[in-house]
Amino acid sequence: MIFLTGATGFVGSALLKRLVDDGVDVFALVREGSHSLPAGVKSLTWDLSALAEIGGLPPHFVSYNDRKQNQNDGKDFNGLDSLAMTLKNSDVVVHAAARAHIMNDESIDPLAEYRKVNRDATLTLASLAAESGVKRFVFISSIKVNGEMTSAGMPFEAEISEPPVDPYGLSKYEAEQGLLEIANETGMEVVIIRPPLVYGPGAPGNFASLVNWVKRGIPLPLGSVQNQRSLVALDNLVDFIALCADRERSPKAANEVFLISDGREVSTSELLRSVAKAYGVKSRLLPIPVGLMKFAAKLLGKGAVADRLFANLQVDSLKAHELLGWKLVITMDQQLAKMAEYDKKSFK
Repeated sequence: MIFLTGATGFVGSALLKRLVDDGVDVFALVREGSHSLPAGVKSLTWDLSALAEIGGLPPHFVSYNDRKQNQNDGKDFNGLDSLAMTLKNSDVVVHAAARAHIMNDESIDPLAEYRKVNRDATLTLASLAAESGVKRFVFISSIKVNGEMTSAGMPFEAEISEPPVDPYGLSKYEAEQGLLEIANETGMEVVIIRPPLVYGPGAPGNFASLVNWVKRGIPLPLGSVQNQRSLVALDNLVDFIALCADRERSPKAANEVFLISDGREVSTSELLRSVAKAYGVKSRLLPIPVGLMKFAAKLLGKGAVADRLFANLQVDSLKAHELLGWKLVITMDQQLAKMAEYDKKSFK
């Protein structure tokens, strides 16, 4: 059985559908008030923030049982007992839940909020999974662990030279380090997957905003942007996660870090033209000089947004193909066409 967190999120819901279609027995961890799950999928309601409060103590592995026997901090472990019983029947955990990256985070201490869910809750769940006999823990991390941008022709690889500065990326990095330590201490296999921007039906955030602007025919000053960015189609990412969650098919994935992408780079302008083509609308991209736009963005306090639109971010995903024999299941044009079809059905 696969224990899946984030089962109602963008990636998690697509993965859940794929696993159910494949006949895999899935148990989902969901938040209070989450959407209904496919028939036959059992679920447990739990808030990751509450899980973090009980005991993520990274980067050092601390036994759940040791913590339970030393309740000097007064924390209640009763809730974890039911979660532990569920994990005892699971072979693999796929942890797709997270506090997502927020562009304009207004939290008093954003790093503390990211750490609570992305680091502490992750390591609490992983340590409990290890003691419950789970064989493999698949962690959906982020390319932000590597950084925000690359130099042309120098794609990110799994190994990194220094921790990220971005609070979201740092929380994911610290979770990764703690997971590898838990793997070393307990023997539970850990697989870490760092995707770049994920696009597909129902994609949230800035990508959804860009698509909406293109669909509405709003002129965008991005016609001169010739950067190189790696993306990953939702179908490709889901297929790779499903592969890593199958220990028989991917024994070599144990304790490895994978960067995953569509295997091609596109400029922001090329991406938007492809979106326009998929939706059957005219591309309206104005050839405004990039330097001028960067200057204007900094004056408006939007320098970080400009970096994401104009900078390079290339990913080397060769390891996934060579080590695991994984192959792409969909092209960018095909995934964008599925997005357009999904939107047509959703708004009928």
